[in-house]
Amino acid sequence: MRRKPTKAVLVLQYGILILGALFAIYPLWFALIASGRTGDRLYTLNLAGMFVPLEWTFENYRTMLFDRPLLTWLRNSLYVAGITTVVSLIVTTSAAFAFSRFKFYGREFGLILLLAIQTFPGVLALVAVAQLLTALGLYGKHEGLILAYTSTTLVFSTWNMKGYFDTIPVELEEAAQIDGCGPVQSFILIALPLARPALAVTALLGFLAGWGDFIFASVLVPAPDSMKLVVPGLYSMANSQSVPWGYFAAGGLLIIIPTILVFLFLQRYLESGLTVGGVKG
Repeated sequence: MRRKPTKAVLVLQYGILILGALFAIYPLWFALIASGRTGDRLYTLNLAGMFVPLEWTFENYRTMLFDRPLLTWLRNSLYVAGITTVVSLIVTTSAAFAFSRFKFYGREFGLILLLAIQTFPGVLALVAVAQLLTALGLYGKHEGLILAYTSTTLVFSTWNMKGYFDTIPVELEEAAQIDGCGPVQSFILIALPLARPALAVTALLGFLAGWGDFIFASVLVPAPDSMKLVVPGLYSMANSQSVPWGYFAAGGLLIIIPTILVFLFLQRYLESGLTVGGVKG
């Protein structure tokens, strides 16, 4: 029988959890406080002001929304992240299902090659990607950035989707084909609905790849403000003389809203056990 922890152990455990939570939440809280300070002040001489907003103004938010091209950057990022998500889902699900269900020459080598590619940091391929996009005429365009982001998400997402398709009983698709469904219909009507948790993870990874990146976005699209994505756009506001910390903080808080909304929308699909009971005993 498992022994219950003592009060001292419980106090220690909860203390560690509370400290960890505070450590994770404080940067966001600090950004919230800094976004409401007047001017470009990041710190305050008042110690209490480091933890409690003693003064507050929405001027930084107004400036970012109406005087700076933040909405244009957000639109560009939403376009890139959205298309990246859709393309990643289409390509990843097709490749993962093929690796999971079909036996063909080079299958094992292809899986090992994908795993080997995953071991290399994506930034190492930045120069090669830039050269390829230049040859294709896509350098400096959002479409080229979408292609680059999609390629970086395919490896992990394909392995993740392939592993999930392996857990879905093939008998379900065979039963559907006996009832008249073709291979494509059984894939769309049977396999994809059962793989919703893995699809949600793939969609989230695709969106995050196109939303929060800085290196690829700043190198592959060295464009004016009308073409910039939101993260390089925020960085471009700084110069060698000053850094607009209040604007940075306000903009940083505004750009996390789409990510939170996407996560909340996909959260209900991030559940397991959809295939339990799918096959009658």
